[in-house]
Amino acid sequence: MNAEQYLSDPCGASSLPFWKTELLQIPDGVSVLREDAFDPDSCTGIDDPYFKLLHDLRHVQPAALPAGFRLVSAGVADFARHINNCYGVKCMTEAKLLAYLRRPTYDPALWLAVEDAGSGEIAASAIGELDGRIGEGVLEWIQVSPAYRCRGLGRYLVCELLRRMQGRAQFATVSGRVNNPDMPFALYTACGFKNPVIWRVVRKL
Repeated sequence: MNAEQYLSDPCGASSLPFWKTELLQIPDGVSVLREDAFDPDSCTGIDDPYFKLLHDLRHVQPAALPAGFRLVSAGVADFARHINNCYGVKCMTEAKLLAYLRRPTYDPALWLAVEDAGSGEIAASAIGELDGRIGEGVLEWIQVSPAYRCRGLGRYLVCELLRRMQGRAQFATVSGRVNNPDMPFALYTACGFKNPVIWRVVRKL
């Protein structure tokens, strides 16, 4: 897939951002199918649906940091620790995040950490990326600690990333699991993401 094909329909052309699509090697036993090509009656594997959404960056909602919180500088170890704490499993390592710093899409301005001003604890964090070749901003990791959810921190992170992408990217994309109990789809659509496309990742039994 070339850039022109991807840009014609970023959500429908690939389940991944363009730069990842270029490098994609689907493992044996795994199929990635767009919803309109998926037949549930013939599915003989484990079906894991993902959504992909697009924001045109024309109208970004104001990013309002809730009272009692502040943006702070954080290191790779802090981000890895916070991601793992939010998901309850060790899904991120410092080594993996250090590799992010070597990506051509790395942008330090798109790594955000929000601290509870009272306790000094990181309450929320986000990592975004920017593919300057085609003008695609990507929301990669967005997470809020369980004790700090439903306070507007997730919305702040999403809107602040989009604000920082304005003027530098032409559009932004984000994806996530449809069945995530934290309902990220609702957060992203509330922040202005549109054009949903569902992708099915099917792993053979």
